[in-house]
Amino acid sequence: MSLDPCPSSPNCVSTLADATDSVHFIEPLAVSAEPAAALAAIESALQSMGADITNTTDTRIDAIVTSKLFRFKDDVSIVVDGGMVHARSASRTGHSDLGVNRKRITALFSKIAAALA
Repeated sequence: MSLDPCPSSPNCVSTLADATDSVHFIEPLAVSAEPAAALAAIESALQSMGADITNTTDTRIDAIVTSKLFRFKDDVSIVVDGGMVHARSASRTGHSDLGVNRKRITALFSKIAAALA
């Protein structure tokens, strides 16, 4: 399982960042569903958030989310690994994202948990 590391700038969150890194770390989501069911819930949740799915495998989904106002593009990658959903969301441009990527992953994880409940 692999997600790119976050850059040093505060415009990225990842479940694989060091847990002591309060800027970049976000808790992964534990799921009891089979990977295929989890991935279906993830894809549906991403699409409901307006994401453009760019790649899917049997364990990973990559997507691009474009902001409505300025059309900024953010990259989102989700990996299902042994009952855990890991995520990375990062802005392509700028230094700070004003918490947008953290809010996105928090909302995404809520949608996934609700779909699998």
